[in-house]
Amino acid sequence: MTPLDKPLRRELQIDDQPYTLTLDPEGLKLVRKGHRNGLELRWRELVSGDAALATALRASLEAR
Repeated sequence: MTPLDKPLRRELQIDDQPYTLTLDPEGLKLVRKGHRNGLELRWRELVSGDAALATALRASLEAR
């Protein structure tokens, strides 16, 4: 198995919009192409089950 020791970036289409997915040793980040801010999820949050809680909290803070 190849270790994830540096960022890996891939482009994908979601509803005809281009996004960039970045995987790195800390977690993953999904950002609409041409933008800086997006969704970020840490591996630790994912495996601990706190991912949904962390995502909801971030969404509520960004909505302000």
